[in-house]
Amino acid sequence: MVEIERKFLVKGAFPEQEYVHESIKQGFLSTDPKRTVRVRIGGTRGYITVKGPGDLSGIMRFEWEHEITLQEAAALLELCEPGVIHKMRYRIPAGKHVFEVDVFHGENQGLILAEIELQSPTDDFIRPEWLGDEVTGDIRYYNAYLARNPFTTWQ
Repeated sequence: MVEIERKFLVKGAFPEQEYVHESIKQGFLSTDPKRTVRVRIGGTRGYITVKGPGDLSGIMRFEWEHEITLQEAAALLELCEPGVIHKMRYRIPAGKHVFEVDVFHGENQGLILAEIELQSPTDDFIRPEWLGDEVTGDIRYYNAYLARNPFTTWQ
């Protein structure tokens, strides 16, 4: 139940029309960094996820996710803290890995992030030309932070 993930800004355009994508709506029942609890509707599926604090690098952290019904997810979203996140997620293969590229909407419009899940913190991976600066471990780019401090309000 450990997630190993690196996060990057996206620079320039990526060929989004070529890739599988889904609309995501998510909210947080808890944004406490020691135990973030997220509710998500992705496409036609619902999920509840608990994340623990990350290691010093921000690459590894506890993550438990469970699929729930769409009705359960919709009901739980009604209980979430203010700041629901809306985004389109694209899955882009790169060698043996897949980047998940999130194009944010609403109050986080203008932000595009790419995440890659790895088997170990030292895994090598292909870096597409559209991959920008790494922001792994920068809490400003955590969805729980963006829900409370939207990208459009940053100075």
